[in-house]
Amino acid sequence: MTRTVEADYLVVGAGAMGMAFTDALVDHADVRVAMVDRRHAAGGHWLSAYPFVRLHQSSTFYGVPSTVLGGRLQEHGPEAGLHERADQPAIAAYYSSALRRLVDTGRVELFSGCDYRGDRTFVSRVSGQEFVVPDDCRIVDARYLSPDIPAETPPPFAIGDGARVIPANGVVAVEEAPSQYVVVGSGKTATDTCIWLLGHGVDPDAIVWVRPRDPWMLDRALIQPDPSIYLAMVADLMEATAAAPSLPELFLRLEELGIMLRIDRTVTPTMAKAPTLGRWELDLLRSIEHVVRLGHVRAVSRGRLELEGGDVPVRPDAVVVHCAADGLKLPGRVPIWQPGAITLQPVRAGFPCFGAAVSGYVEATRDDDAEKNRLCPPSSYGNTLVDWAQMNVTGFRATAAFGAEPDIKEWSNRVALNPARVPLDTAPSARLDDALARLAAHTRPGVARLVELSG
Repeated sequence: MTRTVEADYLVVGAGAMGMAFTDALVDHADVRVAMVDRRHAAGGHWLSAYPFVRLHQSSTFYGVPSTVLGGRLQEHGPEAGLHERADQPAIAAYYSSALRRLVDTGRVELFSGCDYRGDRTFVSRVSGQEFVVPDDCRIVDARYLSPDIPAETPPPFAIGDGARVIPANGVVAVEEAPSQYVVVGSGKTATDTCIWLLGHGVDPDAIVWVRPRDPWMLDRALIQPDPSIYLAMVADLMEATAAAPSLPELFLRLEELGIMLRIDRTVTPTMAKAPTLGRWELDLLRSIEHVVRLGHVRAVSRGRLELEGGDVPVRPDAVVVHCAADGLKLPGRVPIWQPGAITLQPVRAGFPCFGAAVSGYVEATRDDDAEKNRLCPPSSYGNTLVDWAQMNVTGFRATAAFGAEPDIKEWSNRVALNPARVPLDTAPSARLDDALARLAAHTRPGVARLVELSG
C-alpha cells in the first residue's frame, strides 16, 4: 500500500538549505511540510563529515533563521576575540534541536532514511514503505547543490595494489604512523587535514601536498557578525573593485588590504571559492614546503603518484589522504521558482543558509512566482576568479532587490544569518558610519566594474 502524506510542501533534503527554508516558511505561513532525507536525521552532510571539521566562518552565519547557532566570542586560543565556529558534534546537535522545534509545531514531519523517486513519491530504505504527496503539494529541491564529501565519494583517481588511500575522515583512525602523508586536494578539506596533521605533531617535511590549483581565501577576522567589521570589509572590496584594471590585479589589491590570503606568495591563485582562513592557520600551511603542482592525480600506486603533468615518487608506506571531493557544486543557476519545483540556491553571495531562509520567507509572504524570482535571483558559488566576480554581481543585485522591500529588510535585519544586517540595537560608531557611507558611494561603480571584469 502507498501512504498519502497530506502536505503543502515536500522538501527533499533536510540539510542546511532545506532546514533554513522550512524554518522560515513555517514561521511565516500556516502550511504543512513533509521533509524527506536519505540520512537518518536532519543535518545533511554534517552527519558524515570528518570529525575534526569546523565551520570555516562564524557559527552565527549558519543554521536556521529562528535559532542562532553559537553567538559567543572565543576567549582562548589563536582566535580569541573572534566569534566561535561550531564543530561537527555541535552542528549535528543543533540540527537535531532545530528539527524538534519544527516538529513541535505539528506542521512538519521528517521522513528519514527515505529516497525521493520523483513524481511526488518517496520510499523508505528501511521498510520499503512507499509514500506519495498530493498533486497540489509543492516540491522543494534542497539537493541541487548538495556537496560531495570524501567519506561518501570514491577518490577521483585509480588505486593500484599496495597503495594506502583513505578519506579525510580516516586520518583520526590511523593506527601506525607512516613516514609520509600525501594530502590530495586544494580546498577547505585539504587545508583542514593539513592543519590537523600539523597540530598532532606531524613534521611538515613528512607531508606532501598535491595542490592542483592554489586558492584565494578570506581573512576570517573580517568575516564577523559585527557590522562595523563586515561592512567595512565590503566597502574596501567595492572601492578596490571600482578601480581594478583586471581580476588578477583586483585580488592582489585585496591581498594588500588584508581581505584575501594566499598560501604561497610566489604563486598566483586561480581558485576563488574563498573560504575563510585564520592567519594562524596560514602560518601552519606555509610550513609545508613539499607542494606538488602537476595537475590532478590520475592514479596512485605504491611509491608513486601519476598526475596530469608527470609522475612523482612518494615513500612506499605513504598514506594518501583523499580530500578531492567536489564540495561546492557549479551546475549552473536556474530560477528558484519554476512550475515543477522550488530549487534552492544561494541568494546573497557566499551565505547559502541565508539564501534558503530568505527564499522561505518570500515563499511564505508572496503569491506570484515571477515576483519571487525577481526578489531572489539565484547566485552561485565561486570557483575561478570569473565565477567569484559573477557570484558577487548576482549577490549584490539580489540584495538590492529584496532589500528594497520594507518587510524583507525588517525581517533580514533580525536574522543573524544575514551577514550585512545592522541590528536595531547596534551602538552608533564612527567606523560603522564610515563603512555605510563608503558602501553607498562605491557599491554601484564596484558592481558595474565586476560586470565588465567577469564578461
